[in-house]
Amino acid sequence: MGVRRSGIVVAVAVCAIVAWVAGPGASLAGAATGGGECQLQGVANISPPLTNTSASFAYNFTGTLSSCQSNVAGAPTTGNVSAGIQLPETVTLTCAGGTTTGTVQYQEPIPQGSGSCGSSTTAGEALATWGDGKHTVVDYNTTGALAAVQLQGTVVASMTLTLVASSVPAGCTAPSSYTISTDEPTFAVGQQSLAALTFSPTTPDQNCVTLGVSSANINGSVGIGSAQ
Repeated sequence: MGVRRSGIVVAVAVCAIVAWVAGPGASLAGAATGGGECQLQGVANISPPLTNTSASFAYNFTGTLSSCQSNVAGAPTTGNVSAGIQLPETVTLTCAGGTTTGTVQYQEPIPQGSGSCGSSTTAGEALATWGDGKHTVVDYNTTGALAAVQLQGTVVASMTLTLVASSVPAGCTAPSSYTISTDEPTFAVGQQSLAALTFSPTTPDQNCVTLGVSSANINGSVGIGSAQ
């Protein structure tokens, strides 16, 4: 599948965790021919850690998007991306005596995967928050084996986060969910995303044999655009 250069090649589809199976030299070339690109740097946290034995796991990810290029005037050039983390949001709280405004935590959907250090599949939703304050939500899945990981995703209309009850002040209630909409006009709902990522465990003792990989630095090039 080609990607037309209709927007920044960005990594909102950051299913960063399976970058664990992507070795040095992975490239976006050929996957998003004719597109631009954005550089991704981040950290993924995996639970339970990946080993040489196949198993189910969950993960979260945070990262930065930089050096983004586009031929679309006004497109954002930097941003942050996340999946599976808690975000502070300001909402209306209902407390004894009336309502007030307060900040509480909401949980992004937690990406899920299955596999080992040798191969894996994952699926989830990722949120990009651009330098202009707007957002892009991507629903994604990945398949990976050894040094190759293919990530495919689609820009969707919104992400629904769930309330972290422990973050609500005593005696108050807060909305049970919080919705973040895709509102960055450069990336329309329905556009496709592709990514090629590399990883390095955050500590040298994580080797899949004596100690599983519970965290990894993620780097690579990622893309988004209209499928040809």
